Amino acid sequence: QVQLVESGGGSVQAGGSLRLSCVASGSTYSTTMAWFRQTPGKEREGVAVLYARNGNTNYAGSVKGRFTISQDNAKNTLYLQMNSLKPEDTAMYYCAADLEGRGVFWYNPRRYNSWGQGTQVTVSS
Repeated sequence: QVQLVESGGGSVQAGGSLRLSCVASGSTYSTTMAWFRQTPGKEREGVAVLYARNGNTNYAGSVKGRFTISQDNAKNTLYLQMNSLKPEDTAMYYCAADLEGRGVFWYNPRRYNSWGQGTQVTVSS
C-alpha cells in the first residue's frame, strides 16, 4: 500500500496561487493519481486526474484553466498548481492513488484506494 502525504496548503487572498504537493512512499509511475477536495457537509469532489497509462490529464469544470496537475516521478511527488484562486476553492484537498485500476470514472472517490490525510486551502475575498 502506498502512503500519501500532502502539503502546501494555506491561506491566500482571492486571485492568489498555491502549489500543493503529495509525496508517495513508493513509486507511482504506473499509477493514476488524482486530487480531490471536500468541504464540511459535502461529498468529496474530484478536482484533477493524471492518468498513468498515457500521461493525460482531466479537470473539473470549475478549475479548468486555473489548476494544473503534474508529477515528478523521480521524487514520487504529485503536484497541484492552483492559480487565480477563488473563495469557492476553499476546502480540504486530498491526493489519491488508484492502485488497482478500477473501472470507475476518475472523479468517483471509489476508484481510489489510497488517500492522504489532506491539506487545508482557505481563500479569502
